[in-house]
Amino acid sequence: MEKIKIIRYFLLFILLFHSITCYSLMLNWAGCGITKKAFMAELAAAYEKKTNVKINLEGGGATKGIRKVIDRDVDMGGSCRFRIPEDNASHGVIHFNPVAWDALTVVAHKSNPVKSVTLDQLRDIYTGKITNWSQLGGQNQPMELLIRDGRISGVGHTIRQVLFGDVNIEFKGSKSYKSSTPLEEAVENNANAIAMTGISSARKRDFNILQLEGKVPSYENIKRGKYLLYRPLYIVTNSKNENYKEVKKFLKFAHSIEGKEIMRKNGVVPYLEAVWLANKLRKQWESSRKLGAR
Repeated sequence: MEKIKIIRYFLLFILLFHSITCYSLMLNWAGCGITKKAFMAELAAAYEKKTNVKINLEGGGATKGIRKVIDRDVDMGGSCRFRIPEDNASHGVIHFNPVAWDALTVVAHKSNPVKSVTLDQLRDIYTGKITNWSQLGGQNQPMELLIRDGRISGVGHTIRQVLFGDVNIEFKGSKSYKSSTPLEEAVENNANAIAMTGISSARKRDFNILQLEGKVPSYENIKRGKYLLYRPLYIVTNSKNENYKEVKKFLKFAHSIEGKEIMRKNGVVPYLEAVWLANKLRKQWESSRKLGAR
């Protein structure tokens, strides 16, 4: 009888130990708010339900996330831009893993009557040539361009790259913001504001999403390459991170049937379903560089 009790206690100990270890692993992610809203929040919740591995999410921008991955302060980062020269210290260590296609969209206050903008008008807005909404067919009101801090933020770098072919160009903004979340909130509360952000997070806001060259940034237009300002969203990883094996499992989950369905439900195009856009995007960048060289 005593022997049976010992066996039972031993089995109970094994069961409790297994339960604790299953719930003890936790991954940390930091990065751009656009990527977080696009798919990370939902993917993280689904992954925890499937594996019992919790993923903590921290915003603050793409550059912050990348630097934290380099320093191994977090296990993963979220970025809406690719590697740039400022990231050279990380060469050979961190990896930019594309998982989805997003698009940059122009947004304004919900009371604004302007519905569309052209690429040339957008360039003139960012260089200070257009400063009043009447120049776009709107009301005679001053235009307030809201921009992201610095030239290497995910949104700021991409705008410079795809619109101007010049990553060092200075924008004529009225006010700058450290991350996309406060910028988007400011557009919701400023009748004269105009800004650019990711469509993945813009869809969840209460403001107007303007057409670009007569095209809306819909799921199908992005997937087919008809809406011009599309770009990849990345999960940034560090092969020297102690939790790298689990991170690779999460990446596999992101590309799985279940992971891709979560992205589609959020209006995000899974990267592998439109991988051909990468070549088209390179051609757009080349055209922008020629434009910037004029």
